[in-house]
Amino acid sequence: MSGDGLLVAVDSPVHRVPAQVKLVTLFVFVLAVVSTPAAIFWAFGGYAALLIGALVTAKLPAAVVLRRLSVETPFIVFALLLPFVATGPQIDILGLHLSASGVLGAWNVLAKGTLGVVAAILLSATTAPRDLLAGLERLRLPATLVAILSFMVRYLSVVSDDLHRMRVARESRGYTGGRIGHLKAVAGGVGALFVRSFERGERVHLAMRSRGYTGRMPLLSVQGASSAQWVEGLAISLLAVAIAVAARVVVW
Repeated sequence: MSGDGLLVAVDSPVHRVPAQVKLVTLFVFVLAVVSTPAAIFWAFGGYAALLIGALVTAKLPAAVVLRRLSVETPFIVFALLLPFVATGPQIDILGLHLSASGVLGAWNVLAKGTLGVVAAILLSATTAPRDLLAGLERLRLPATLVAILSFMVRYLSVVSDDLHRMRVARESRGYTGGRIGHLKAVAGGVGALFVRSFERGERVHLAMRSRGYTGRMPLLSVQGASSAQWVEGLAISLLAVAIAVAARVVVW
């Protein structure tokens, strides 16, 4: 749906949870995950079970989640290199001599990174961009930051369309890309896009001032979250905190 960003438009209990509740839940969940020692493997299984339950409740297609997980590829590559480049005692795995600390470090990056990315995917797929901004506003994020984020969300598609039209114009004039000599054309296009975006921002600002803008945007939402919605939304993060505390007790 145009303007809905990464939202997967289905009706589910997770979609109906207010954005500010989901933002706090995400923050607490990620905090619990990163504070868990990497060697407590069962704890990460518990976190994964919580996320899978939330994904099923949100009715998100597995294909969508897996496709969006591709953003984690650089971290996966880095994690896979750790056992080979880290120092310390060596262990044999499938005939390979690997660093024991590197293997644990790779597991730490993969487990915590994947859980964090999946949690972010869950948030973005169940919350429209405007609702996220309203949630940040309800959480008392400075109004200036909310205004900047709202303009970014609004004009990201506009700038993307400009970039697409410029690419079509280059290709219609014989540009094929791939040669060093064409870098000048690409650099010129990027510069033109920057100037065009800057000038558009100036025009938008003048239009807003002429309509009475005083430096503060109107409230995006006046609706808060009920106590029941907070309890329902925070359930997964509270369970994650309980797992993190249990993992710390085991370590101690």
